[in-house]
Amino acid sequence: MTAEPTTADPAWALHRPGTRDVVIMAVAVVGVSLSGPMTALVAAPALAIAFWRNAAGAAALLPVLLTRERSTLTGLRLRDLRSSVVAGLFLAAHFAAWLPSLSMTTVAASIALVTTTPIWTALAARLSGVRLPAQVWWGLALAVAGAALIAGVDVTVSLRALAGDGLALLGAIAAAGYVLAGAKARVRLSTSAYAVVCYSTCAVVVAAAALLVGIPLAGFSARDWWLIAGITVVAQLLGHTLFNLVLSTVGPTVVGLAILLEVPGALLVALVLLQQLPPLLALPGMVLVVVGVALVVRASRPVAATEPVT
Repeated sequence: MTAEPTTADPAWALHRPGTRDVVIMAVAVVGVSLSGPMTALVAAPALAIAFWRNAAGAAALLPVLLTRERSTLTGLRLRDLRSSVVAGLFLAAHFAAWLPSLSMTTVAASIALVTTTPIWTALAARLSGVRLPAQVWWGLALAVAGAALIAGVDVTVSLRALAGDGLALLGAIAAAGYVLAGAKARVRLSTSAYAVVCYSTCAVVVAAAALLVGIPLAGFSARDWWLIAGITVVAQLLGHTLFNLVLSTVGPTVVGLAILLEVPGALLVALVLLQQLPPLLALPGMVLVVVGVALVVRASRPVAATEPVT
């Protein structure tokens, strides 16, 4: 019998979510599901939205870090922040790659490709030595296939569309790097410490990119500012930050898979708020996503009964 690899990164292992984790991720899914429909209502450039939601998110969490979680900074060294900075760079790369893809290929193809994130987190975990049951791979495949059906993927054959598809795929890989680096950071850091560093890094990089290509970061209408504030609250604070909270207990692949629920979630939100009818294959796609998530969760190991770092 072949011995199990000993290089497995414990931060990347899969763990079965407890009741607390499920509730937190459910709220986070609602948050990120509201992001797409709300962003569609904003006239401001996408990179400007990405900058402000990250900058404002970091600013909102800084008081939490300096008061309620100040004790977690004791003994912290600069090298302990390395993974948080890396996560912020990956998050900025995700925005930089995926947002342009939306105008180069079909939105459906872009969404289908960018939702392959949990596949990449699972592959990275496996390469690090984490053992993943066959049921996990089946669950991931079903969930991604379901997301593709919901998106209603159509194929456009052109060099521009092909480049857009490649950017969307890079966006998915960068998003995987974001949650993988975040899982490492959360081993040592509290949620607020990690998020402040990660979001700040992302905001600085996105701002530099926006200024480099001449995209304005201000001068928007009052309506746009209110929408950006709403996106910050629901997508950044209730979405990303709550997902970051459970990273240390359920692992990056489960979080990546939970984020995949944004696809059917955004579909339902768009139906209610924007009266946009779902595509024909949305219902079977939603069933596949739910079944896929259930398979992965069922195959995950139970979490040890320890108090998670907040």
